Amino acid sequence: MPTVLQVGPYSFIFFSSDRGEPAHIHVKRDRPLAKFWINPVSLEKNRGFKEHELNQIAHLLEE
Repeated sequence: MPTVLQVGPYSFIFFSSDRGEPAHIHVKRDRPLAKFWINPVSLEKNRGFKEHELNQIAHLLEE
């Protein structure tokens, strides 16, 4: 899972095996993991992030 961006504690990664889905990015911090669609930026799946962190991550993706 290559890291495409590191911002603070967040690693923005992709899985080479992800196929057949709209453009998306996975974000991890230690154990928490989330998946965001890229266009428009929206949360697809969350495993362990708190709401305020998801908002911060979405803001980073929009930038």
